[in-house]
Amino acid sequence: MSTSSGVPGSRVTGSGVPLTTVHRVEADGVSVFYREAGPAGAPVLLLLHGFPASSFQYRELIPRLADKYRVIAPDLPGFGFTEVPEARQYRYSFDALAKTMLAFTDALDLKRYALYVFDYGAPTGFRMAMAHPERVTAIVSQNGNAYEEGLGDAWGPIRKYWSDPSAANREEVRKAAVSFEGIKFQYVHGVKNPETIGPEAYWLDYALVSRLGNTDIQLDLFFDYQNNVKLYPKFQEYFRTSKPPLLAIWGKNDPFFIPPGAEAFKRDNPNATVQFLDTGHFALETHVEEVAAAMRELLAKNAR
Repeated sequence: MSTSSGVPGSRVTGSGVPLTTVHRVEADGVSVFYREAGPAGAPVLLLLHGFPASSFQYRELIPRLADKYRVIAPDLPGFGFTEVPEARQYRYSFDALAKTMLAFTDALDLKRYALYVFDYGAPTGFRMAMAHPERVTAIVSQNGNAYEEGLGDAWGPIRKYWSDPSAANREEVRKAAVSFEGIKFQYVHGVKNPETIGPEAYWLDYALVSRLGNTDIQLDLFFDYQNNVKLYPKFQEYFRTSKPPLLAIWGKNDPFFIPPGAEAFKRDNPNATVQFLDTGHFALETHVEEVAAAMRELLAKNAR
């Protein structure tokens, strides 16, 4: 694995499929792990993952887009293989995640990019877009919410935790979301054929979020998510002001981020389109071809 802020050249396998490589770069005092594929001079597509995943969730999407785009997928602090030194005394919040990701784009000298945001990647990416609207060529939001009406009933235990951050309520969130059963639920709920979901994805997520001290990081981020909801009006103002070309492509059976949240983008952004898929939260596990095709259509018009 390389440790560099340089730009690798485009590489392909013997079958012509773009080869994904892994790297690290120092940004904001953090060793950010990221995956990359595609031509060095191509338009940039930045993929931001969500809870409880990492850039691993884009393993099937990256090669489907890297023939024409420089695709970059980092692991957020607290997730995957990104390393935060203890001496950094990192405070895990969505403001902090966005600050680190902006430093990451600066470290790689990314001046213009399209954003793919999912779950936690949405409040992170939308903060980045508000800070530098001139950088964002287009946005793909896959179950990445920015509207109150997009929060489903599955947020019940977390809302209770927001109103009363007691040890008992914190434990309820841990059992509901950070346990193995809670993580697997996010992958299989709403999926017509759950046997098509490879277990390695949710087992890897569980192994990584269960590392010493990491469960508390996740519970801190769940508590901080209420600040994303408070920021929703600012996100919506950004959509109205900047009007980025936007595709909301949604697993319609997601119990966390429900279809009204996708439809709401059209209220504030005349350049927003919405597409629903008959699947759950992790739409790429079942519908990567459909997502890639829809992205190609959007990016061909905008990500130059």
